[in-house]
Amino acid sequence: MHHRYLTILLLSLPLACFAAQSAAPGDDEAPATDAQRAALEKSAQEASAAAQKEVDAANPKHLPAFPGAEGFGALATGGRGGEIVHVANLDDAGPGSFREAVSKPNRVVVFDVGGIIKLASNVDVLNNTTILGQTAPGDGICLYNRSVSLGGHSNIIVRYLRFREGLAGDYGKKSLGLDKSSNIIIDHCSIEWGRWDDLGITVGSTGITIQNCIVAEAIHPQSFGALIDTVTNISLSHNLWMSNESRNPKVKGTVQYINNVVYNWGGTGLCGGHSGAQHSIDAINNYFIAGPSSNNRFAGEFFASDHVYQEGNYVDLDKDGKLNGVLAKPEDFHRAEEKDYVLPTFVKEPAMHPVIAITTESAEQAYAKVASGAGCSLKRDGVDQRLINELLSLGAKGSTRPQEPHAPKGPNGKPDKTDPGYLAANAKVLETSQTFEANMGEIKSGAAPKYPADEAKLADSGYMNVEVFANGLVAPAAP
Repeated sequence: MHHRYLTILLLSLPLACFAAQSAAPGDDEAPATDAQRAALEKSAQEASAAAQKEVDAANPKHLPAFPGAEGFGALATGGRGGEIVHVANLDDAGPGSFREAVSKPNRVVVFDVGGIIKLASNVDVLNNTTILGQTAPGDGICLYNRSVSLGGHSNIIVRYLRFREGLAGDYGKKSLGLDKSSNIIIDHCSIEWGRWDDLGITVGSTGITIQNCIVAEAIHPQSFGALIDTVTNISLSHNLWMSNESRNPKVKGTVQYINNVVYNWGGTGLCGGHSGAQHSIDAINNYFIAGPSSNNRFAGEFFASDHVYQEGNYVDLDKDGKLNGVLAKPEDFHRAEEKDYVLPTFVKEPAMHPVIAITTESAEQAYAKVASGAGCSLKRDGVDQRLINELLSLGAKGSTRPQEPHAPKGPNGKPDKTDPGYLAANAKVLETSQTFEANMGEIKSGAAPKYPADEAKLADSGYMNVEVFANGLVAPAAP
């Protein structure tokens, strides 16, 4: 397994696919004709099939990445069987740092500390890596000030982290980027304050799940949620997309979009591919809820080349503080003011069927689950708690922000302490008094297995003992 199926993916894509990588910062949509884009997507589909064969060979029993892992990325094994590495400090680099921990492949990363890691430059996560953010003591971990990339890499599991690029990050970057990536699952993460989009899954990526996450408050210059472009087999499930101007997400490829909640979009909520190339999305039991920044365009920018299966989606546009949406109709996927767009092509059956299917609930049940558990929610910090409080206002609170909420303002450069997210997010910058082992000892009897001395050994379940312990710290990611 490891990175062999990524190699297949890269070799299967034409060189034109990678030309886009040399474009100007932020030019994240390849300047391709429809015919070129169609060729790229055909190659990506072929690469996806090859990658799936490699995954099946490496994980023949189809053991989920963790209990509750679902969708196309659910079979990732990450660093299972590799070296266990402890993040022992909040330094940007050097021994014991997060950057050092993810600088080599075949690792399981755990945390001895909790707090904010202020990145001085962007960070790359390499192949065959598991990051267990739920092992951090205190309020957990926030990766701040630059972007984190899984680009060009494969077989990665990431759980319970906060990715917040912020205004100090590079123009055109994302808080979390996955281009030319495969076999990845991101679970219970907060992905916010991206300079271009919060999240990017692009350039031939395949076999990826984003589940139980918050994707919110993208900032200058675009304030967009996520670009999903020229991809195959992407699962987006039980996420909160909130207070982004648009792209919640933009979908160009083959994408499952199930049980998501979109709140307080600006110009557009869910965006189609708006190109002549063929795209496919299964949009099932999502809830679109208008906020103070929202117009009535919960979905738009579709062409006839967008093949949409839509069922059970609800829309609440009245901003009255009550969850009382109505069932979305096919014609709602095009608004009259979108004079350059047409209705998508609606299909009668879902097009995507991962090995581990997504557990699907009603839109109302998805709203309740997202509100209670989305994001880095083992212990929500002030930023995410503020966002959830705005969501629960059901139309009264929230805004799309060109600046990050706690950025210094005024001539003295002092933070805006009127924002509760600032105070709470920075109240505990350093927590080194609790070690990883001490944190384990605090787990109530029966809530999780005792941390084993033989942490690297495989248990009868097929997981490493350290994975068994970490999985026991949190509830399953899906019912």
